[in-house]
Amino acid sequence: MTGRTVPRYLALTATLSIVVGGLLLTVFYGQYRLQSAQLVDTSVAQFDAAQAASFERRARSRLHRIADAIALHRSITGDADVTDVMQSAMTGDNDLLGLLYVNETGAQIAVGAPVPTVDAAPSAERAENLFLQYDVLNADRPLGSLHASFSRLSVSAETRAFQELLLAQDSARRAESFARIFAVTVFGGLLCGTVIWLVVRSQSNRIRALKTQVQKLSQANFGEPLAVQHSDELGQLAQVFNEMREKLQKTTVSRDYMDKILSGMNEAIIVTDDSGTITRVNDATSRMLGFEEDELVGQPLESVVDSSKNGGLQTSTDVGIPDEAMLISKFGESIPVSYTGSIIDAQDGSPGTTVFTAQNISERRRAEKRIRYLARIDALTKVPNRMQFQHLLQRAIARAKRSKRSLALFYIDVDHFKEINDTFGHLAGDTALETVANRLADTLPKECVIGRLAGDEFAVIVDRLVPNDETLRRLDKLARKTLNKLSEPLYVQGHEVFMTASMGIACYPGDAANVIDLIRNADAALYHAKKAGGNVSAYYRPDMNRTAVERLMTKSKLKRAFERDELLVRYQPRYNIETGTVVGAEALVRWELPQRGIILPADFIPLAEETNLIVEIGEWVLDRVCEDFRYWQRSVSSPGRVSVNLSLKQLRQANFINRISGILRSYELSPTSLELEITETTLMENPVRTIKILDELYSLGLHLAIDDFGTGYSSLSALQQFPINTLKIDKSFVRDVAVNTDDATIVGTIIQMGKSLNMEVVAEGVESEEQLGFLQNLGCAFVQGLLFGDPMSADDYLELVLAQAEGTDKYRALFA
Repeated sequence: MTGRTVPRYLALTATLSIVVGGLLLTVFYGQYRLQSAQLVDTSVAQFDAAQAASFERRARSRLHRIADAIALHRSITGDADVTDVMQSAMTGDNDLLGLLYVNETGAQIAVGAPVPTVDAAPSAERAENLFLQYDVLNADRPLGSLHASFSRLSVSAETRAFQELLLAQDSARRAESFARIFAVTVFGGLLCGTVIWLVVRSQSNRIRALKTQVQKLSQANFGEPLAVQHSDELGQLAQVFNEMREKLQKTTVSRDYMDKILSGMNEAIIVTDDSGTITRVNDATSRMLGFEEDELVGQPLESVVDSSKNGGLQTSTDVGIPDEAMLISKFGESIPVSYTGSIIDAQDGSPGTTVFTAQNISERRRAEKRIRYLARIDALTKVPNRMQFQHLLQRAIARAKRSKRSLALFYIDVDHFKEINDTFGHLAGDTALETVANRLADTLPKECVIGRLAGDEFAVIVDRLVPNDETLRRLDKLARKTLNKLSEPLYVQGHEVFMTASMGIACYPGDAANVIDLIRNADAALYHAKKAGGNVSAYYRPDMNRTAVERLMTKSKLKRAFERDELLVRYQPRYNIETGTVVGAEALVRWELPQRGIILPADFIPLAEETNLIVEIGEWVLDRVCEDFRYWQRSVSSPGRVSVNLSLKQLRQANFINRISGILRSYELSPTSLELEITETTLMENPVRTIKILDELYSLGLHLAIDDFGTGYSSLSALQQFPINTLKIDKSFVRDVAVNTDDATIVGTIIQMGKSLNMEVVAEGVESEEQLGFLQNLGCAFVQGLLFGDPMSADDYLELVLAQAEGTDKYRALFA
């Protein structure tokens, strides 16, 4: 190629470059203008929509605060301050044009520009202004509506400013872009000519240079095998490259491959030389410490190790057993790590390098700290749990022993806590427990230790006490103050709940010398406080433990007695007061212990309720009554109606109705033969659910009675909702009915009320002829009690009914 040919090719290349560049520039200019206009229009529309939405959110938030302020002032002063609130709201808000408040009676209060309702605003005004409406509520009670008018001028101004900014930026970018394109076009033409010149003049030299570079890079990249087609310089280059590739595959590992492995590891890798200088780190190290690789390379390892806490990093001879240390980040933060260190010996005998692999264990440390916290602190109330409290109590006892002082342990239990859980749910129960813990913390001295030992049981350590009479008075005052605080009303789910607590108190060293005995004795005192009615405190006495042990043994014996079928069913006959005939009986459960004799239900039924044995006992009594009734029917056609007591826990059973129906079917008895007795307290525990259950029982044909009437809290209006057939007057009113005018008035009122409601009235606990005569004068229909003998066995009751039929019943003469 001659010297004349080269300029000709260069001129042709330059001409073609100019023509092609001009065409491309023209096409680009048209597309750019079109896309730029569309982009500006789209951006302006999106900006305007975003500004309008943001403006409306701010306006709604402002209107919400004004409505809340109006609701607050109306609840305190009525409409008097509403105008002041609205005028104050408009002060300093240039966008707020006017407010209109319409209360629940329709009266209007307006401030500022007239404000139409949202639906009545003209479309022209809607374009310039924003009209909003918000309901004013107080505890979900509507107090009216608030209307507001906001100016959109600020939104329009911001949109116009944004559009002008975009157009200005677009014009500047367009000028800059075309200047660059022109420069690139000119440069491209020159570059093309230069490339042709270089290709023509330097082809052989460039090929030899490439061959040399490939040989130099033989240790850096495998590349791909090249096909050897000719024996020219390019063929020689391909041959050399193939030989280099085969050699690298056999003798070394690519640096890029190692970099990928190190970069992909989650653990931090730090490589140091024999002097402890960092020579290499991976990406995980940079992420952990915040340093870039070039900031760490060349620095001593000690610069990133917090040696003041765990010492420096050490190489381990035990493979796989990590150590722990603290590293320092770029920002001075101490980072706990688990690491291993290994020494890699050099093959030529020179000093080797050390590789440290570290893993951030900050999350693990936090998790361990959380676990230790949860192991010591109750998660709900945030006070020490039982294990931690016992530990703190042990330390307090040790301090008291060294200082020769005393301490007191308050054992606190919430009265009837289960009723809160059953009535309002476990979430309300949790709220009550949190309230107890907070009130204890607010009432007790700061140095007292509060702990939660079990469900609703709390304990308090009051230490550093001097054993004297003044200390005892202080404890009495503190105990009463604590119980008074706990008895304050508690608001649960919008309801006011009255909660009380009982307290048992035991002191060291007088009552016990160790943790276990002190807690046990305080618990025994707590039991006596609860037995006294609750909301009181009791100090431990030695005889309390004997009572607690006896009570526990009685529980065990009761369960064994039930399992061995040692309980007895006895029947107390019920008489018609006018005719003196037996009309039925009440089934009573009795328990006879060889060492103690007959144990009355009042002594063992509460124990059965605590252990849930009452459900099984109740079902067993019902089954036994049905069996005896079928036995009586073989001798007499109508043994009378037998009443059976039901407990609250029986009514709570999900399949209670099915169980009763199944027992009646199994003995082929008519439901009218039985009467179920329920106390007033059971009736009112959950009236809605109880009414539903009683309606189902009544629909089966069973008679229903209220037992111990007059001792509960039912009202006449509530009584009318229940399908009750019988009222049983409690024996506490009958006992003194003949001598106490108040009791006589109560009994007479109940009798008259029962008659007005078409209910049968039974007087319980009749023990004297004077009581019987008085009840006859009051018009009572039925009586039962010890006046007619002790509760009797099924055989004795059958003999009584047979004697009635023969006219030989000795008790009939009492009714003459």
